[in-house]
Amino acid sequence: MGVWDLVLVGLVLVLGLVGVLVPGVPGSWLVWAAVLWWALKDPRPLAWGVLVGATVVLFLSQVVRWCLPPRRLRASGATPRMAVYAGTGAFLGFFLVPVLGAVPGFLGGVYLYERRRLGSHAKARAALRTVMREGGSSVLAELFTCLLITGAWLGAVLWG
Repeated sequence: MGVWDLVLVGLVLVLGLVGVLVPGVPGSWLVWAAVLWWALKDPRPLAWGVLVGATVVLFLSQVVRWCLPPRRLRASGATPRMAVYAGTGAFLGFFLVPVLGAVPGFLGGVYLYERRRLGSHAKARAALRTVMREGGSSVLAELFTCLLITGAWLGAVLWG
């Protein structure tokens, strides 16, 4: 697979990660489609293993998301700017503390946004709890899954 093909797959993966945070964009499907495209263009056992793993992880993520409360983020006061803070925190956390850092990064991003908006620690904590109860946990589960798949793809491309 050529460098430009890998760049395009990477761009679709990034678009999918952003799509998780934007309502109406099928982020997890874009991530899976990018991995499928890569596996079809680069038919090595490692590529197919990443595709199978991505499929299983996305399926499990969907099951977990069905068990969580439905998304009602607009009612909780979530804004697109909050999604940027949360997504940036999850992305940075994912790479600073490999894989597991995405969860505290996401929560930290939401907290930082609310702290700046509301001005006090107690109000920011209460707002964070409200956001997570109103569907933030569902967004976090989907984003974490897509970051995990993207990390697996990146690892397979760089070290495979």
